[in-house]
Formats: sequence, structure tokens, C-alpha cells
Amino acid sequence: MDILKVGLILATGIMAGFMNTIGGGGSLFTLPMLIFLGLPAAAANGTNRVALIIQGIVGVSNFRRKGVFYPKLSILFSIPAILGSLLGARFAVSIPEELFKRILGIVMIIILIIIITRPERHFVKPLNGEKLSTSRLMVSLLVFFGVGFYGGFIQAGVGFIIIVCLTLITGMSLVKINSIKLFIILIYILFSFPIFILNCEIDWVLGMTLAVGNSIGAYIGSNIAVSKGDKWVRVFLIGALLLMSANLMGIFKMG
Repeated sequence: MDILKVGLILATGIMAGFMNTIGGGGSLFTLPMLIFLGLPAAAANGTNRVALIIQGIVGVSNFRRKGVFYPKLSILFSIPAILGSLLGARFAVSIPEELFKRILGIVMIIILIIIITRPERHFVKPLNGEKLSTSRLMVSLLVFFGVGFYGGFIQAGVGFIIIVCLTLITGMSLVKINSIKLFIILIYILFSFPIFILNCEIDWVLGMTLAVGNSIGAYIGSNIAVSKGDKWVRVFLIGALLLMSANLMGIFKMG
């Protein structure tokens, strides 16, 4: 692998790791880059997950080190997400790629509206600690089964969707929500990763190079999220969502 490839992968990984830790959408940069460098789509998908796993470990560890970690909620939401992701993986190919991108673009706009209007301020009482009421528990199990299905089926943009779901269910700040989000994604990706290994759909050299970049970005992103707080994260999310939705709906192309 030449110096240019290494530089491109590292730069893309740093940007993606930062985006994924603060909000989401990093895979919308890394997947096109891996394909641009010659990987088939399935291999790019598998290779990208090498970086997502390492990035998740770094991000979760750093949040935990800084005291922003909620193991009870993280594990509770991960269980239905794992089940959903296993089912979602069975339906990985069902709609044309262009239609999928446009639908996802619309989803991003809906999420953007929710983030800007912040309905949780009116309808959701923030949690006291990590204890869920019975009604919130039942809703969260169903919601995160659906989130897992979406993640197993599509994955792209799932970080934004998890942020909205956690906001509406818990009423927590975006900094706290991001720490839980990273844990959930890490866990259900770990369960789908062996499928790509068994089918030889991973370029380990590109994957580990990308993982170095993602880890750097995740470390920077988690530090900034904790130090700058909720307001800064919200500003970044709005900007990233506008960029992602415009690209997905074909207003302009990235990469």
C-alpha cells in the first residue's frame, strides 16, 4: 500500500471517527473511499467494520475514563438491538441503492427537525440515574429492536437514529447519549462481524489502517464532546445532518 493510499485512509478515518463519536454519518465517507481504492462493496462494508469496532472501543473507553458511562442502560438497550441486527442482516438487499439513498436523505431531514425542535423538552422527563419506568422500558425494548434491525439491514446513518431514540426515551444530554450510542453500535457490530470474516470480505491491511484513523478521530471527538458540552454537539449534529441529507438526495456528491 503506497503513501498516498495510507494518507487518504488515515485522513478519512480521522474525520469518520470524529463524526461517529460526536454524532454519526462517518461511514458515508469511509465506504465510498474504500470502494474508490478498489474494494468491492461487500468487502468495503466488512473492512469498514474493523475500524468501527476499534473506534467504538476507543470512544467508549474514553467516555468511561471521563466519567460519562451508563452500563445498565447501555447493556439494556444493546440486547434488543443485537436481536434486531441479526434479523436485519437477512434483509440486507431489498431496495435499489438510489432509492435507499433518497429515503435515508429524507430520514436525515426528519431527524434534523427533531434535533432542532427538541420535543423531549415538552414530552420527556429526564431520567434520574439509570432507572426506567415500566412503560419506558417496554417502549425502549421495542424501539431498539427496530434500531438494531435498521443497523443490521442498512447501518449508514444509524448513529443519528439512535441519538433521536435515546433523546426521546431518556431525555438525557447529547454528551451522555453519545456514550451510550457508541456502546450499542459496538456491541451489535461485534455480533455481525464474524459473517464478514467467514465470507472473506475483509481487507485487513486497509481495515487496520482505517482503524488507526478512526481511533484518533474517536479520541478527539469524545474529548471535545465532554469538554465543550451539549450545545456544541448539537451544532455539529445540525451541520452534519444537513451535509449528509443533501448528499444522499443528490443535491451534490461527496467523493
